[in-house]
This record gives sequence, C-alpha cells and structure tokens, in this order.
Amino acid sequence: MTDCGCEKAKAELEEYLHNELCREDAADIRDHMQNCPDCSGELRVGQILTEAVQRACKEAAPDELRTQVLARIRVVQAEHSPVSVD
Repeated sequence: MTDCGCEKAKAELEEYLHNELCREDAADIRDHMQNCPDCSGELRVGQILTEAVQRACKEAAPDELRTQVLARIRVVQAEHSPVSVD
C-alpha cells in the first residue's frame, strides 16, 4: 500500500464512506486517513453527515408529501416520454 495523498483521499471520500471503492483503493485511503489529521477531520465530518442522512431516511415521508412527489415524478416522466413517429 502507498500513501494516496490528500488530493485523492478527499476526491474519493464519498465513495469511501459508502464502501464503493475496490479493496486496494479503500485500504490506501484508510491508511492515509490514519496518518493525516486534516483528512481524518474531513472523514469524521463525512461520517457524521452520512449517519444523519441515514437516520433521516429511515423515517417515512408524510402521506401528503409522498403524494405530491409521486405526482411531480409522473409529470416529469410524461414530459420526457418518447414521442411515437408514424
């Protein structure tokens, strides 16, 4: 493993937090985070935000909001549906 550097660690932080990196890249970033106070601080902020979003996503949306969102999705889908050519 080699130190990936701050630029790579920060660029791939989101993927790292969501376990979307290959093992080698994740190990490089993990090693870097353990030895870089600046990047480890950003990692901690990212972890806190990720946890907060995950908690918030477990709650069900109010029925009225859900209905409005689904209606808007249908409108957007209808606007972008392919036009048939005769």
